[in-house]
Amino acid sequence: MIRLEPAGAESLLLVLADEPDARLSLRIAALAETLRQHFGHQLLDLVPGWTTLLLHYDLTRTDHQSLARDIEPLLEAWLAEPVPMDAGRLHEIPVWYCGEDLAWVAQSCGLSVAEVVDVHSSAEYRVGAIGFSPGFAYLGGLDPRLALPRRSSPRLRVPAGSLAIAERQTAIYPQASPGGWHLLGICPWTLFDARREPPCPLALGDRVRFFAIDEARYRAEGGEA
Repeated sequence: MIRLEPAGAESLLLVLADEPDARLSLRIAALAETLRQHFGHQLLDLVPGWTTLLLHYDLTRTDHQSLARDIEPLLEAWLAEPVPMDAGRLHEIPVWYCGEDLAWVAQSCGLSVAEVVDVHSSAEYRVGAIGFSPGFAYLGGLDPRLALPRRSSPRLRVPAGSLAIAERQTAIYPQASPGGWHLLGICPWTLFDARREPPCPLALGDRVRFFAIDEARYRAEGGEA
């Protein structure tokens, strides 16, 4: 059941589901665009999560009660809208599977290294949220055979471009940063650049597939050690 909850003096949290699913992130992206067009300058920002949408509103233009009342018919229409599974842009991203945790992940999951690479690169992932750091896209849909808890001790520095997994998610670190996920490989592409428009090529609801490359292609595409 959908819930509308106050989240501070100028924010409203839409709780849209109890658990994420393959279509939900795409549907939340569509809802965010609908609300942005409908309410215009009344909304200062919209922050999607796996199962939520946080609205920051201008208190000089609206208030919690008015916003909640006006959103209800839009939510009813949103619930009735079908979303095809193949909607959302598809990004095919190269990865050199050479991560320092790759062998440990294989052993922990009872698989060979080649099987880990095959399982990870065979799935199609969906961008469910973007956060933690600029351009950090949380990708849902990790095969349960690779599901592992986060590291008990996070690394102080994970190199930019690192492909990692944790629980039922996978992601690429767009900048060097601390991190507690398990490193499977590295991508040669820059996935966040503030000088580009948009800065991040991945958007909420987009689909992602990874394909394995070797070291030579990694370096040919601009990857650094």
